[in-house]
Amino acid sequence: MKELSVDHLLGIKYITEGDIQLIFETADRFKEVINRPIKKVPSLRDITIANLFFENSTRTRLSFELAEKRLSADVVNFSAASSSVKKGETLIDTVNNILAMKVDMVVMRHPNPGASLFLSKHVKARIINAGDGAHEHPTQALLDAYSIRENLGDVAGKKVVIVGDILHSRVALSNIFALQKLGAEVKVCGPKTLIPKHIESLGVSVETDLQSAIKWCDVANMLRVQNERMDMSYFPTIREYTQQYGLTKAHLDALDKKILVMHPGPINRGVEITSAVADSAQAIILDQVENGVAIRMAIIYLLASKIA
Repeated sequence: MKELSVDHLLGIKYITEGDIQLIFETADRFKEVINRPIKKVPSLRDITIANLFFENSTRTRLSFELAEKRLSADVVNFSAASSSVKKGETLIDTVNNILAMKVDMVVMRHPNPGASLFLSKHVKARIINAGDGAHEHPTQALLDAYSIRENLGDVAGKKVVIVGDILHSRVALSNIFALQKLGAEVKVCGPKTLIPKHIESLGVSVETDLQSAIKWCDVANMLRVQNERMDMSYFPTIREYTQQYGLTKAHLDALDKKILVMHPGPINRGVEITSAVADSAQAIILDQVENGVAIRMAIIYLLASKIA
């Protein structure tokens, strides 16, 4: 059996194109499982997985939990908001206490960049990064690329524009790494204040006009403005942001081709994307949600196979 080149999923930058293709092939098989009347497989009956969320999350946590249960793993959910972390316990102490309960794998979301990498060096369990600060969100990037592959046949040679708050987005960074590894061309679009200064050094071009960006692309991935990560104002008003960077049906109708529209969620309808676009046939937002479970099942299964 083919296996991953890594023992943990810490970020897209640590994995190879071969790893990504293996995850996709495994997800293809699990997608068939998800669509059967009986959606469970006994693959991980003896594996215990802890979901550690030090930041609020609904969609990612539910997607991981569903993936784990579909594989018949035992699942422990841990929310930092109501935990000993509030009483001053360190990350390593928290995790070691959980591992003392004989946990094999930890899925962790943490506000600090590099938290999952730090953890992987100090504990024996397999670690999956479910988002670390504004750094990476590897499973989201994998499900996004998988959704493009499913709808367009291949990722290589495709033109993808990521629109919105690039500066605060871990989804943007992971997507850039994943898409480039798979041979896509990537552009970012948004107000200059929300584009990181040296982003071109990643081999990405910058466009500040939305209509030009979508005219160029095959796929537009619309990101929300991450107000919770902002410590100052990056643009005058939400209304002004929407007028310049909100994707509308008029934008799509002005094109002489059909593009795919994606969104990692949660959607701010009427801000970065109108309801008419979000609910249109060109939007594959619900495909992304379904594919998220298959991709996370694939990653958990492949990492579990490396547990000695």
